[in-house]
Amino acid sequence: MTTATASGTFKIGGDLEVTRLGYGAMRITGDGIWGPPKDRDAALAVLKALPELGVDFIDTADSYGPFVSEDLVCEALHPYHGVTVATKAGLTRTGPGEWPPVGRPEYLRQCCEMSLRRLGLETIDLYQLHRIDAKVDRAEQFGLLRELQDEGKVRHLGLSEVTVEEIKAAQEVFEVTTVQNKYNLADRGAEDVLDYCEQQGIGFIPWFPLASGDLAKPGGPLAEAAERHDASPGQVALAWLLHRSEVMLPIPGTGSVEHLRENVAAAELALTDDEVRALDGAAD
Repeated sequence: MTTATASGTFKIGGDLEVTRLGYGAMRITGDGIWGPPKDRDAALAVLKALPELGVDFIDTADSYGPFVSEDLVCEALHPYHGVTVATKAGLTRTGPGEWPPVGRPEYLRQCCEMSLRRLGLETIDLYQLHRIDAKVDRAEQFGLLRELQDEGKVRHLGLSEVTVEEIKAAQEVFEVTTVQNKYNLADRGAEDVLDYCEQQGIGFIPWFPLASGDLAKPGGPLAEAAERHDASPGQVALAWLLHRSEVMLPIPGTGSVEHLRENVAAAELALTDDEVRALDGAAD
């Protein structure tokens, strides 16, 4: 059976080793990432299948549902034997598809306390600021995260949707161990952030990793590579991400065990140098 272990490992913060191909737990909620999933048993089945498929890094957030994703992760996997659960705070929910940022320190502290309770943890291994709230001094937001770390409530800290300048500002306050930005074959707007993460040894978690846009159309390099490898375009997109950088930690999400197995199989897909070059240039 193909497992995610073929993707290799990465040590978050230099000491928290995870398999590079992880799982994003946003899609186990309802439409608009709001409310419970249509098929609760299917969502739990996906989560329970992760360990046997070698996936030991799960990324969730208190805003997924809200709260639904964390609750399901706990129900399916607690006490997590060998599985690292990362979560995020800083976005609140006012309805389906609505994600207003709230970065007031007292709110972020409350989010952390409630995530600890929902996940059944004493310490969250990786806690990420989902967005920097522009209405609140970012130094206050960074300072609160450092306080939570000093108190032992969180082990490692990360950021999401940030610029290189913002990462550097946060590094003045705490060690930034991961950055989660949108990045995929078709959208490489965060290339400079990825390069900086490589230089600093920061794990880079690309969200929306399977997006490929027009690149998956017949005759394109993605479709051609998929055909040669008897693979799906999504599998090739994941294989390209894993090849792109040793700090890359893709977290494709799905509510289907079958699709999960397909994603995991990408860990063993070896692209040729010519295929990588073709895909590298495809979005130019």
